[in-house]
Amino acid sequence: MSEDIHIKQSIVVRSRPDVLYRLALEPKRRVGWDPNLVRAEYEGGEGRLANNVLVRFKFSRRLLGLSFVAKYGQLQAPLRGGWESVRNVGPLEKLTQGWTFKAMPGGTEVTLSVNGRVRYSWIRKPVERMLHNLVVTTLVELQRQVDAQGAQLMEDMGREMQRKQKEEQQAAKAARRKR
Repeated sequence: MSEDIHIKQSIVVRSRPDVLYRLALEPKRRVGWDPNLVRAEYEGGEGRLANNVLVRFKFSRRLLGLSFVAKYGQLQAPLRGGWESVRNVGPLEKLTQGWTFKAMPGGTEVTLSVNGRVRYSWIRKPVERMLHNLVVTTLVELQRQVDAQGAQLMEDMGREMQRKQKEEQQAAKAARRKR
């Protein structure tokens, strides 16, 4: 007898929905920041984010290193999107992941939903814990990825301002010497 698992978490991220949409759903971008995935690529090499496109995922070792193929669906940039496993994913008959991005003052409310159907009831609790952990770490890392970009931007702007001030001071000194 199979049992369903439903996990849904939301977080507010200081970024635009379109940026977050691409980070969360574009396989190459996703694998760059999400520690739960070690591989994410379009089936057959090149592809683009579209409904019914197949993507091959491989989870990290702490998620049993499971490999699976998923089909994208419900893509509606930049509001929502997700995927559904094509076949079994280890102890799961089905695994789906859905994202929603709702613009709000100061950022975007990001909701990540993961649903799974466990093949055996005795494994439901450990799998549910594992999926809950996946949802939380994915959202925290998405937040960290966006903050890292913002922090890098602020650092770069600060350096640029220091450089300009130094140049202005040197120009002022040179002008005084000429007098």
